[in-house]
Amino acid sequence: MIKGRVYKFGDNINTDDIYPGRYLSITTDREEMAKHCFELAYPDFLKTARPGDIIVAGKNFGCGSSREQAATCLKYFGISVVIAESFARIFYRNAINLGLPILIAPGITKRVEHGDMLEVDLEKGIVKNLRTNDEIKTIPLPSFILEILSEGGLVPYLRKKLGSGEKGGNK
Repeated sequence: MIKGRVYKFGDNINTDDIYPGRYLSITTDREEMAKHCFELAYPDFLKTARPGDIIVAGKNFGCGSSREQAATCLKYFGISVVIAESFARIFYRNAINLGLPILIAPGITKRVEHGDMLEVDLEKGIVKNLRTNDEIKTIPLPSFILEILSEGGLVPYLRKKLGSGEKGGNK
């Protein structure tokens, strides 16, 4: 169960909005990336968002370039889950690969407000708005994706599955 405060966005939030392209050649440090989430497009985010917050967004979240740094900066900032009406497919897959929980919930932006507290059950695909007591059904994640998320991303999942504890090593 994930519990957190909503940070709400609209439609078509692109990867440049999430992680400005000007930092692509400056750093690969994930902790440093987190310091630049929404820096240009939504400067208040860095002042008011906190680790554990939940991003709720409209349609086509993560559109634009295929850069995985957008999902990386959200994960390392401490966003606990991203719930949107729809996602750009490459962002959706990048988030799962990195172990950032992500859910599709059509119509969610009409049922939550910025600052609401939510409880999210990833396994059941249910989001509960604690302000309104409203339960919102999401498109449930398949069990293999839940496994990837529980291991912290695709690489740790594959290491466990393949029995290799070494970084980059083969058995």
